[in-house]
Order: sequence, then C-alpha cells, then structure tokens
Amino acid sequence: MTDFYSGRVATAEEMHDLDRRAGDEFGVPSIVLMENAGRHVARAALDTLGGAKGKRVTVIAGRGNNGGDGFVAARHLRDAGADVSVFLLASPEDVKGDAKTNLDALLESGLPVKSSESISKIESALAHSDLVIDAIFGTGLRGEVTGPAADAIGAMNRCGRPVIAVDLPSGLDADTGGIWGVCVRASRTVTFALPKIGMFIYPGADCIGELTVVDIGIPRELHEGIQTEVPGVEWVMSRLPDRPADAHKGTFGTVLVIAGSPGFTGAAAMAGEAALRSGAGLSTVAVPIGLQDVMAAKLTEVMTAGLPQTEDRTFAADAADPALNLAEKATSVVLGCGIGTHPQTKEFVDGFVRSARRPMVIDADGLNCLVQDAEALRGPHCDLVLTPHPGEMARLLGTTSAEVQSNRIGAAKEAASRFGSVIVLKGARTVIADPSGRAFINLTGNSGMATGGTGDVLAGAIGALLAQGLSALDAAVCGVYIHGRAGDIAAEMLGQAGMIAGDVLRALPLALKETYSRR
Repeated sequence: MTDFYSGRVATAEEMHDLDRRAGDEFGVPSIVLMENAGRHVARAALDTLGGAKGKRVTVIAGRGNNGGDGFVAARHLRDAGADVSVFLLASPEDVKGDAKTNLDALLESGLPVKSSESISKIESALAHSDLVIDAIFGTGLRGEVTGPAADAIGAMNRCGRPVIAVDLPSGLDADTGGIWGVCVRASRTVTFALPKIGMFIYPGADCIGELTVVDIGIPRELHEGIQTEVPGVEWVMSRLPDRPADAHKGTFGTVLVIAGSPGFTGAAAMAGEAALRSGAGLSTVAVPIGLQDVMAAKLTEVMTAGLPQTEDRTFAADAADPALNLAEKATSVVLGCGIGTHPQTKEFVDGFVRSARRPMVIDADGLNCLVQDAEALRGPHCDLVLTPHPGEMARLLGTTSAEVQSNRIGAAKEAASRFGSVIVLKGARTVIADPSGRAFINLTGNSGMATGGTGDVLAGAIGALLAQGLSALDAAVCGVYIHGRAGDIAAEMLGQAGMIAGDVLRALPLALKETYSRR
C-alpha cells in the first residue's frame, strides 16, 4: 500500500530533469542509472519470490527506457538462477539509446528476447510464471494504451501472478493518477529516486500495490527543488503548536465560526465544537439570531452569538458590520458552513470577506456565495484557506467536477494562484496547495468519512490551528492530516460503513494525542 510513504513526490517532467541534471551537473551517466534501476527491480523480484532457484519470471518490455530497466532486471535474475522469459512489444530496431545497449547485452548473454509474439503466447508464458515484471511504459506515457501493449496489460491483470511494476504501472499517468485506457494492477511497484504524484491520486493509487522507493544514484541535493510532498506524522508533529504548562484559554486563541441556516444548524455546531477539540482555547458560533436558541441548546462548551437575519432566518446583508466586530475579538474565523445562498447572505459574505482582518477558513456555501464575485477572494488583508469539494472547486474555476478530478493537483494549484489563497481540495487524497506552487497530498482518511458534516469538522479543525498561530499553509496541511487520522481512528473502532461526522469529531483529541506523543 502507498499509505506509509512521506516525503517529496515528483512529476514526470521533474524526474526527467533530475535524470538529466544527474549527468550534466554530477557526472552520473544515464547508463549507470538504468543499471541501478534494473538491479533494484531484480532484488525486489527475488525478495517477492523468496529466491531464484526453480522460479520462472516473465518480463514484458516496451521499447523505451522502462523496457531498458526491464532488460537489466532480466539479466540479473537470469544470473541469479531464475528461468527468465523476455517479451519485447516492439521491433528490436525500434529500441534506442541505453535501452538498446542493455537489449544487446541481454542478447549477447544468450537470453532470447521474443518480439512480435501473439498475445496467446504471452498469456501462456504468464500462466507458467511465478512472477511477472511490467516494463512496458515509464513516466513518458501520454495517450491511450492500445494494440499489443493494451493486450499485454490485460493479460497481466488476468494472470493471477504477482506483478512488479518498473517505476510505475504501465498505463498510469504519472502526474494525475489518471488511467490511459487500461493500467497494470501491480502487486508491487519499484519506483526510482522519488515516487510520482500519480501514484497517490485515485484511480492510479489503486494500481500501485506495495510501494518500494529505491536510490538509483540521483544526488539527493537535486530533490530539494521538488515542490510537491506527502506529509507524514513527523512533518505534522514538528509544526503543531506547543502546549505550555502555564497556558490559559487565551493562549490557544479564539475561533469565530459564522455558520448555519434553517435545517443546517448541525454544520455550525460541528465546526464550533471541532475548533475546541482541535486545541483552540475558545470557540464562538455566530448564527442568524433566530437560530441562536437552537445553537445554545446544541452546544455546551461553545459560546453563541446572534446576527441580523432575513425573513428566512438566513444571514442578512447588514450582518457584516456586527460580524466584523465579533471577528475583531477572535484570532481566526471559519465562514460558510451551512449558511445557504440567499441573495442577502451572498451580500453579507462579500462584504465580510472584503473587510476581514483575521486569518480565515471559507468553506461550503461561503464559497458558493462568492462564485459570481470571486474577486472578493483576492482582496482580503488576511490569510485565507479555501476548502472546496470538487463541485465547489469547479464552480470557482468555471469548469466541471470531472475536469477538476482529472487533475486534482493542477486544479488546486490553479485556484491557489488565481485567488492568492491556500486551497484544500477535499476528497479521497485531499490536495493542499498555496500560491507559491507548493502542494501536498494527504494520505490519512478513509471512505467512512464520505458522509455529511465531515467537511464542517475539517473547517473547524483548520480554524483552530490558525487561531493557535500556524501559517495558513501549515494549518491546512496539519488540519487535513489530523482530521483524516481522526477518521482512521474512528474507523478502527467502529468500522467505516456506519461512521458519521460526529465520530470523526470525537476522535480529533485522540488523533492529536497520537501526533503530540511523537515529540
């Protein structure tokens, strides 16, 4: 599984640049990188097989460098004593460069390489194999997989044998996690230098199997320029605020949650309580005044406030000034959970956001209220964290949910740049991006969290971390991680199928306790 990796992850272009710079700046020949890569693949194969003696391995190779890595692996496995068959899905004349060098070495060693074979012969070899190595496509794939490659991928997926993918499963888009028509479903992926972004984004994340990251000789100094990361517990732990022994409630800040409308008071309540359960010292939930009694009955530890309302008991346009007065007494603001999109509420949100001076999370209908006037998001003199789900992101960017989901990293970076804000694109493998181009892929969380209200809990958690002095980016990354970990703890206790947002809310202190314990 990919869930246990933390560190930098790269695009295909970034990896190609690292390969080039390793040679140009550090004198590491590309043929050495290929030799190291193939040797590590062979090592992983021997580990999977428990040794080479009496074992049959089939290598399915393409004509490019990924195939070259496969040729190297085949040579090492044959030398270790395995019975190796190699199928080349191209004419030998089409193989160039370092891959050609290693193909020639394989042929000169006496190991035959079969090309232009029928799919039935490949299927027969797979059926008699103990392990299969996928070396068809690498990071350069751009376009639907068709013809012999598609047939071979289908055969590998049907054969019932363990499959090791070289660098990444063939058919996977290295940058987006998309599938180019068909993709190898690997048992294990041996990736070189750094994992690729697409390995952590669905649907591609389902194709990786066990992830093994190996050093092939690219100097680590070159990794420093990579701007996308998977944060782990150590990253989060190092950024969580200290909890001094002589602290008082003011030490940890006050969160103002502006939320709620008829039928959606639960959203406001969960965001307000999540702020406290994520470490804030005080939390105030401001609702339309006609709902204040409802909120006071729902909440015990959270304070409440009433703001001017419309006849429909939604926020009125003239609620902006009293809301700003409340915000002046807070350290951070959470705006939007369950507020609806009444025309006056839209006017209220626009006026409040343009004038606010406190770090702010804008969630749900807070974002929907601004779709027609997103210019307001560029104006505030405060740090903003926007937390859209794919549909809300699509409305902000003027596109479709399908387009957002097809390139989650790209969509998050575009929104961060356009609105000058930290973006939290929610969903399986939540993506966080900031205007500088940095991005993070979160691995905590599970499908049990796909239930109403979990986004409100997340908004409150991020607001709490902002109130405790974290930067917008650190608050977003840490909040998403802790929120997802709380979901995992709830799932461990209850199972995923029956989880509700309140279960995640109640598990937030356990997730924080676990993370703080790493100090």
